[in-house]
Formats: sequence, structure tokens, C-alpha cells
Amino acid sequence: MKNKNSDEKYMKMCFALAKRGRGQVSPNPMVGCIVLNKDGNIISKGYHKKYGENHAERDALLKLKNNEADGGTLYVNLEPCSHYGKTPPCVDLIIEKKIKKVVFAMKDPNPKVDGIKKLKAAGIEITEGVLEEEARFLNRVFIKNITRKLPYVVLKTATTFDGKIASRTGSSKWITSSSSREEVYKMRKEFDCILTSANTVIADNPRMEHRFKCILDKDLRTDKTALIYKQGEIYIASKDNTPLKEGNLDLKSVLETLYQKGICSVFVECGGKLAGAFLKEGLIDEIYQFIAPKILNDNAGFSAFDGDYITDINQAKNLKIYEVKKIAPDVLFKSIL
Repeated sequence: MKNKNSDEKYMKMCFALAKRGRGQVSPNPMVGCIVLNKDGNIISKGYHKKYGENHAERDALLKLKNNEADGGTLYVNLEPCSHYGKTPPCVDLIIEKKIKKVVFAMKDPNPKVDGIKKLKAAGIEITEGVLEEEARFLNRVFIKNITRKLPYVVLKTATTFDGKIASRTGSSKWITSSSSREEVYKMRKEFDCILTSANTVIADNPRMEHRFKCILDKDLRTDKTALIYKQGEIYIASKDNTPLKEGNLDLKSVLETLYQKGICSVFVECGGKLAGAFLKEGLIDEIYQFIAPKILNDNAGFSAFDGDYITDINQAKNLKIYEVKKIAPDVLFKSIL
């Protein structure tokens, strides 16, 4: 039990370190590393800071002098890599530093990686699966990218207590507070792409500052003088470059194209019609919903999701809320589907 508790303690430290790379390491995973000497004392910490730079294990091990890690233990939240990429294989350095034991949370879903085999061949003791569920949640974007060849999709919406995103006239500025809007600005930085619709661009003329944006504009209706076009790289999905499905742009095809362009995560900000279409197609991985303490009390107001017209409550989409945060006076719910 003592060893298990110690393993979990150090693995949680790895998670905390890994999170420091959030928004900087894509398309790589977030990884943190702790190194203990043979006496069980922490002698180094590291994490993957930015894509193209050292992986967590190299970041930690290269800080050490020649023999400091001899007979020690290395903790890392993802199986060490065994192939050449932007940097040399981490397993080679682990072996070189004479680490005795490696403890990691989850195997790497990338088929190129087989660090376990090489470590075991070198006589290094392996413990795997420590807090694996938490590790998989931490790198859920990376896992989807590798296993499904699609970007991870998060939909953001902001509603009144009664689930409305605008009045019947389209009035929506502002449902949520300036504090909530500041939170959204921070969120955008964690994603490779912001995706929105032509309807949203035409109705709201949002700036949506970001390095890469995708606009779904089937009939090329948006005005190129709109604020969204002022900054960043823009990909316009239209009927000229995207197949149609039931008269509308094929959303999965759009996501496939974005992935081919190197986009690993997509932050969707749109109206109820597109949100409903994404939900119906099963293309949303998470929902970030801001709820303001306001009631519109108007059935003709616009809803956050507009699509399936389900009549049986048992057909409703079920979500798992994993975080609730108060951003006064609003509340933010983060849910995974």
C-alpha cells in the first residue's frame, strides 16, 4: 500500500508539471516527469514545454550530473518514447542515466512507440497503469488525434437560465459578464483552431482573435471586411471545397480537412443550428457552457441547440460534468460526452 500511495503521489506531481505545457505542445501530449535517486529523494523535475523542444524525461534527466540518477526511479505520465522525432528517444537517455525503475501512467497510443520493450531489454523494472484513468483524461486530445485521426472538438455556448442564446429579435449582447468573456479569451489560446458559422459572422461580426480560424460558409456569404478576417489564418469551408450532406456542409469532412492541416483541437463558437448539427452528428467531445443568472421567458428566443426535435426524454444526450466554476455572476459547466 505504501508503494502504491507513493507512486500515486509522484504521478500526481507529474500531472501538475504536464499541465504547464497546455496550449504549447500540440500535436504532442502533455507530459511531466519526476526523478528520484536511489535513496528515494526527488532530484529533478521536468515537463514538455513546447512542441519541438525536449520531452519531459529529457528535460528532467539532462539537469542531472553524471551519476546522480544511478539506481534511481523515474516517474512519467506517458510511456517513454522509443523512436526519433523532433528529439532522440527518451528511453536511450533513461538507460544511459542508469535508471533502475520506470513508473508510468499509460501506454502511448502511438503505434510507433514501444518504450516498454526497450526498457525491459535493458533490465529496467517497469510499473505501468498508475492513475491511468486520470492520465487518459489529461491527454484526451492526443488520444483522439492518434486513434481517430480527427481533431478534438469543444463547443462553447453561453445561455440564460432558460437555455436561450438570444431573444427572438437576435439580441444577445451580452448574456454573460465581462469576466466570463475574459475567460473565453483565455480558453481560445488552448486550441489550435476556432470554428464558427457564416450566420454567426453575419449576425454578430465577432473578432475572434486567434492564429487559425475556420468559417463554415457554404455559399460564401460573409463579407471579407468583417472583423474576423482582420487577423489570423482563415480557412473557409464552402460547397466549393467540402462535400455536402443533406444540403449542408459535411461537418465530419470539415474536421478531417482541418486535421490534415495539422489542427489537433477545435473550439466551436456558433449559434444553435450549427451546435445542434454537431451534436446530432456525434462530433462534439466536450461542452463548455456558461450560464448567466438571467431568464428570457420567451419560447421564441433562440436555443443553444436547435436540431433533432426529440420527443422522448430517454433520447436526450447524456453528459458527464467534470468541472463547475463560478465566474461571478455566471457559472461555467465543463462536460464531456
